[in-house]
Amino acid sequence: MEKRVCFDFEIEFSNGGGIQGQEFRLDIEGDDISDDALADYIVRDMRLLMVGTVRILNKRIIEEPHKRPLQESPTS
Repeated sequence: MEKRVCFDFEIEFSNGGGIQGQEFRLDIEGDDISDDALADYIVRDMRLLMVGTVRILNKRIIEEPHKRPLQESPTS
């Protein structure tokens, strides 16, 4: 079974403002992903600019089919 990560996040922008996500899900390779790699993955996947702080909260790995083909590894 393929793995996905389900988590909440908070992103603050260096020029002010921010965004939050709850119960956000992303496909992952392997059985786990670090918070730093996950933060990089979110920023890159959402094409965010001027990112200051990223907080990952309530992270858990779930078994669920991937929703799209994986491209590059989040740590690449």
